[in-house]
Amino acid sequence: MADGHHEGALGQVYGAKAPAEVAALYDRWADTYDAEMAAAGYRHPSIALALLARHLPRGATPVLDAGCGTGLVGEWLGIVGYPEIEGLDLSTGMLERAKAKGAYARLHNLALGGPLPFADGHFAGIVSAGVFTTGHVGAEGLDELIRICRPGGAIVLTVKNTLWEGGFAARIAELEAQSLVKRVEETEPYVSMPGEVGTIPSRAVVLRRS
Repeated sequence: MADGHHEGALGQVYGAKAPAEVAALYDRWADTYDAEMAAAGYRHPSIALALLARHLPRGATPVLDAGCGTGLVGEWLGIVGYPEIEGLDLSTGMLERAKAKGAYARLHNLALGGPLPFADGHFAGIVSAGVFTTGHVGAEGLDELIRICRPGGAIVLTVKNTLWEGGFAARIAELEAQSLVKRVEETEPYVSMPGEVGTIPSRAVVLRRS
C-alpha cells in the first residue's frame, strides 16, 4: 500500500529519515500542533484512551504515555482516573508544551526504538498514540515497551496499516508465540485524520503483558 501525501508540517515529519530530524521538525511544530491536529479531526488520542480505560483498572499506576507529544493523552488520563502519568518524547519542544499542561508526574526526553531507562515491569499500563507510523517508530519499539510493562498490564498502540502489513503484525504474532503478550483487542482499520486528505488508515491494538 502506498503511503499518503501530506503537505506542511505533517508531510515533513512523515518524510523524515532519522530521529534527530523528526525531533527538530516537532520542535518547530510544537506551538501550533494541537490546533492543527484538532482541525484535522485527529482520532488516535481518544481511541487509545478509550481502549486503555477498557483494559486497565481505574487508579492503576504509573501509566506511561510513550510518545506523548504536547500531552493530548496525558491530560485525559488524569481526568478518567489514572493518578500518576509519565511521558516520554524525543522532541524537547513538544515536551515543553506537555509540561505546561501540568498533567504529568515526570517527563523524559527519550526516543522509542532503543533501550529505555526504566526497570522491568515498572509501568502498570502504557499507551502510545500516533507513534507507530510513517517516519517514526516501527516494530523495533515493541520489545522495550513490553519489558517495562508489568505482568497483567495493558499496552495500547495505534499502528498505521503500512507498518502493520510490513512486519508489525508478524512481530506481535512472534511475541504471542513466545508467551510475552496476548492480543486482547484489535480495532478495524480507521482513518486517524478525516480532515487530512490522503491519510492512510491505522488500527489500534491492545496487548496484555503475560
